[in-house]
Amino acid sequence: MNSNVARITTGDLKDGGAGLSRSSEPENVTLKDEASTRRKMISIRGLKKSFGDVSVYDGFDLDLQQGQFISVFGPNGCGKSTLINMISGLMPMDAGEVLYDGQTISETKISYVFQNYREALFPWLRSIDNIHYPLKVMGMPKKQREERVAQLLADFEVKIDLNAYPYTLSGGQQQTVSILRALVTDPEVLFLDEPFSALDFEMTLFMREQIQKIYLKTRTTTLLVSHDLEEAVQLADKVLLLTRRPTQVAEIVDIDLDWPRTTQVTTDNRFVDLKRHCLDVFWREVKAT
Repeated sequence: MNSNVARITTGDLKDGGAGLSRSSEPENVTLKDEASTRRKMISIRGLKKSFGDVSVYDGFDLDLQQGQFISVFGPNGCGKSTLINMISGLMPMDAGEVLYDGQTISETKISYVFQNYREALFPWLRSIDNIHYPLKVMGMPKKQREERVAQLLADFEVKIDLNAYPYTLSGGQQQTVSILRALVTDPEVLFLDEPFSALDFEMTLFMREQIQKIYLKTRTTTLLVSHDLEEAVQLADKVLLLTRRPTQVAEIVDIDLDWPRTTQVTTDNRFVDLKRHCLDVFWREVKAT
């Protein structure tokens, strides 16, 4: 195992870190079009977490295939955000182990997009400089950073004035910058914690389309926490449904719908059936004593 590990932490990124990443040779960071290296397993074993006297996770086990889009949904207070915070390394576990294809969290390139884009971006940096920031922390030379960012923007046909400061952009544009900053390190796993919850409905629909484009382009393993069941089903290969705490897996539902999923898909019979099934499981867990 390579011991030359440079990891971006939330301390490095102050209040709004976009990426947690490993890079032993940052100059070789590239955007992978093939998903073959992302088809392994995320293994969670014996996960425990308590807040005071409240046990949220106690002996939680889970295996997830990498290279998929996984939505996390469950009753209020079951620890959806807590789960991804722990398995991304943002929050310590009381006990347990998380391995990405046999590698620890610190040995895995991880990026995280927060729900509050206003606090996630550095207001004193131009939008383009926010995107460059994780690569600077990784020590990538300026020329290679510029090439990497230029390729990323070309891949996703970004039509935002990135010379503008974040606070001058719309909410959707700011969250787009946050997502681009998370992607610029070419992460192995991308975490999204309710990334559209602060956006209006029109912008939310637009951002759902954008995140699908990103996923279909990169096939990066993506875990999305959502409080919107329709969103969770529309964007996922699998929906991870959780129980009340102490939290366990209620069910993992395969979403066998063709990509991309437009808003029209949400009225199709198959989509409605899948959403109804997820809702039935959800209500069963909400009413459980």
